[in-house]
Amino acid sequence: MELVLISLASLLAGGIDSIVGGGGLILVPALFAVYPTTAPATLFGTNKSASVWGTSIATVQYSRRVQMRWAVLLPAAGAALAGSFIGAWVVTLIDPTFLRRLLPFILLAVLLYTLAKKDLGRTHAPRHTQARETALACAIGAVIGWYDGFFGPGTGSFFIFLFVRLLGYDFLNASASAKLLNVATNLAAIALFAMKGHVWWKIGLVMAVANVAGSLIGTRLALKHGAGFVRGVFIVVVGALILKTGYDAFLR
Repeated sequence: MELVLISLASLLAGGIDSIVGGGGLILVPALFAVYPTTAPATLFGTNKSASVWGTSIATVQYSRRVQMRWAVLLPAAGAALAGSFIGAWVVTLIDPTFLRRLLPFILLAVLLYTLAKKDLGRTHAPRHTQARETALACAIGAVIGWYDGFFGPGTGSFFIFLFVRLLGYDFLNASASAKLLNVATNLAAIALFAMKGHVWWKIGLVMAVANVAGSLIGTRLALKHGAGFVRGVFIVVVGALILKTGYDAFLR
């Protein structure tokens, strides 16, 4: 019964994650509810071991239908991988608690900006030369990758928002691009958790199958309905993140 519940949560998380990220909002609380006595690091590691497959499949699906800017994104993914390793190392030295109270306000600013700019992310119009775009994408990858390794919540949403705001992508292309960078940061996290024995590989495999199925559904919805649909889901997910992180920071 436990595996059934976790698989259903992983299915739904895969669908949400493939569109705008934020699948951890569903899967991580589900893991904590089903396995309340397990070490948090093991649950986080197992979550990553499953979600990376859904994110990888989503990246492949998007790349078949969206013009991925590989010359820009591959260096950015490398920067995200390095940033995530560094962030995970830093968290062993510094307590990330200070971010807990700051995060809801950062997310609120992202949400309000997106709502105020009605046309934000509706048109795909990269605005920089390739060299400048690559440099900016690498900076985004390194900074948000570091954040993912150090703290984590809202990583996918930050990637998407910055690709839209700074690079001129629409929400569909930004989401597709964010998936590749998310794969990189997830691989860094899995490597670190695995080295410390914090991954349940068998349970992770079952979750991965469900996560991939959800990812295929979510990707098809995003490709079918386009940037406007992705923008709408982005607004809903960021709103949910604000509520979740606000509760964790001030009421828990």
